Parts: sequence; C-alpha cells; structure tokens
Amino acid sequence: MKWPTWDQALTVAILSALVALGVRRLRPTRATEIVGPAAMEFAFVASLYSIWRMAKNLPLTQAEGAVERARDIVRVQELLYLPSELMLQRFVVEHDWLSWFSAAYYATMHVPGIVIFLVWLFARHRDAYPRWRNALAIVTAFCLFIRFVKVAPPRFLTDLGYVDLSVVHGMDVYGEAGTGVSSQFAAMPSLHVAWAAVVAFGALAASTSRWRWLGMAHLVLTCFVVAATGHHWWLDGIVALGLLWIALALDSLGRRAARAWRDARADGSDSPGVERLQPERIG
Repeated sequence: MKWPTWDQALTVAILSALVALGVRRLRPTRATEIVGPAAMEFAFVASLYSIWRMAKNLPLTQAEGAVERARDIVRVQELLYLPSELMLQRFVVEHDWLSWFSAAYYATMHVPGIVIFLVWLFARHRDAYPRWRNALAIVTAFCLFIRFVKVAPPRFLTDLGYVDLSVVHGMDVYGEAGTGVSSQFAAMPSLHVAWAAVVAFGALAASTSRWRWLGMAHLVLTCFVVAATGHHWWLDGIVALGLLWIALALDSLGRRAARAWRDARADGSDSPGVERLQPERIG
C-alpha cells in the first residue's frame, strides 16, 4: 500500500490549518464549532504523520552497527527468558493463511488504526482526546529520537533462520534501504506497537462500551504480527510500551503544572489591591 509522502501530508496539514483559521473569522454557528476544531486537529495529526515519514530521510538507513546491536538484543532476550521470535515465525510459516494474514495486517493496519481511533475519540469522547493526542505525539517523538541508534530487525539475521514474510507474500513496505515507508534499520523501539498501545489503552480509558476491547485486540495482534513477520524483536515492543507510560506521565505532569499556573493567576486576580493612602484633611 502506497502511503502519502511527508510533503503531501505537510501540504494537507497547512491547508487544514488555514481552513481552521478561516473558520474562526466567520460568525459562530454549529457548523463552524465543528469544522474549526476538527480542521485544526487534522492539521496536527497530518503534521505528526509528516514528521514520521520525514524521519526516514534522516541518517538512520546506514547499516553500520545495526546487525551487531540486533545480536545483542538476542542475547539480552535470552537472559530475560523471553520467547524466541524465530519459534513464533516458524509456527506462522507452517500455516500459510496465518502467514499471509500477519504480513497483510502489518502492512495495512498501522496508520489506519491510529487514524480511526483519533477520529472516534475526537467525535465521541472529546474530553479524553487531548490526553491521548498528546501521548501519541510524545511517544512518537521518543521513538523517532531513539531510532538514531540503528538496530536491525530479525529479518536481517537470516543466518539464524529468519525470513521476511512481507517479502514472501509480496507486501514489502520498505523496498531497498531508505526507499520505503520507514527506515530499514529502525527496529528499536517499535512504532507499530507504540501506536497500537495508544489505541488500546486510550479506548479502555475513554469508553465503557464493549467495543473498546477492539483496541486491545489491535494491540495484541500488532505485537503478534511484528514479531511473526520478522520486523521487530520483543524488546522493541516492550520499550515502546515503557515510552508510552512515560509519555502519559509527562502529560499528567504538564496538566498539573498548567492547572497550578491557572489557579495562581486566578488567586492573584481575586486578591484585593493595595489601597492608596489618602492624606488626612485638616480642618
């Protein structure tokens, strides 16, 4: 699937921001109250997507040290007694339908999943939207920054028996190094898992409907397919979940600081002013 490029997304973001600014100049109506905020939020999300796509043009595509770090991850996971991604992949390969499903889910559900979630949250749970939008922005920034330390995904360790299921089923989203939707050597941490976790925990926090568990199912399936297809190590997902926890903590800290600042301003404005002393009139 061919996703929009960073410059296309940036163009859409600018146009959406202009629409939002233009709507603000109109007479307030029910329509402008919906279109204005929606256009501004769409501009924000499109900008976030543009930055994510732009990151692949940063110096992250060189292979130097990436494979060695991947082997280090294998050793760490063995010390932690984590299950082998290779065993999972071999199981999936034995069931052709499951192999095809894993490749298809990895290739198609990453971006649509987060977009659908944000639209649903903005439309149905506006009060919860800012927290999870902020968490998405922060965790994405963390992931992109950490990816300056290049780590190869399992599919590059063919000597251990790994294969690239996306290539096997003709669903490769990367192509030659540096030409696909993201960097070839940016396995750590997993942005797939980070975004899926935002969807899962955001839906659980915002809604009481039984349909909210679709978000958790999306996270579980994402964790499964990123390992089964040979695109990520288990530690890639574990680190991504930890980063989301930090992102939520930072959002809470920022909210408390903003609330304290507003309360301080309110207290200052309500305080009586110092009365100016008037000279006493004699006689």
